[in-house]
Amino acid sequence: MSFRSSLRPILAGFALAAAPIMAQPAAAQFFWSPPDLSAPPLTDAAAATAMGLPGATAAEIKAGLVWNLRAALNIAALQCQFEPTLLAISNYNAMIAHHDAELDSAQSVLLGYFQRTVGKGRPGQAASDQYGTRIYSGYSTVQAQKGFCQAATVVGRQAIFADRGTLHEVARNGLASIKKSLVVAGEQYYGSPGYDYRVAMPSLAANCWKKGVLQPECQQQWNAQKGETQP
Repeated sequence: MSFRSSLRPILAGFALAAAPIMAQPAAAQFFWSPPDLSAPPLTDAAAATAMGLPGATAAEIKAGLVWNLRAALNIAALQCQFEPTLLAISNYNAMIAHHDAELDSAQSVLLGYFQRTVGKGRPGQAASDQYGTRIYSGYSTVQAQKGFCQAATVVGRQAIFADRGTLHEVARNGLASIKKSLVVAGEQYYGSPGYDYRVAMPSLAANCWKKGVLQPECQQQWNAQKGETQP
């Protein structure tokens, strides 16, 4: 009986200690101190420029926002599987199922944009297909993958809980953050050692070497590259 009563405060202590850990946001999966990926919502003018849709109408900009968000979350589903707790695949699938009508409409409106600006029939269809390929490639990243996956996860969760017919609003508010995440930004205290590392090599010019020995002038140049000072 005394054993059980003494065990209760210990278990309660463990529960209190674990609570802050479980409540940590997705950022903690990658960084001790994450980069600031926040960005203001896109205006129509900024959206048209960022998405490569010059002269687009308000309806076409909405369609572009929706289609770009679809592309970004699709790339996240492919590239962010290294961290299963981000739920990148399930978020994308849920977004597709929840907003299927708005996505279909966006695709149709975008096709209309290219048929209006490039030409009806095959020219417009080809331009639309090329645009889809281009935006997918634009969201694919290697060096900035962690930041991208973090930003895409936040916006992806907003998408699956948004009311039907409002996906363009989620995209307007979140796409700038996703685009910002495509620029490499490391951990704020410790940087990004894997990306900041640079190799300093001595010159391999023939006049820098004599019988396999690096000559003094070239040695000084090499030391300067490495940030070393002469004794």
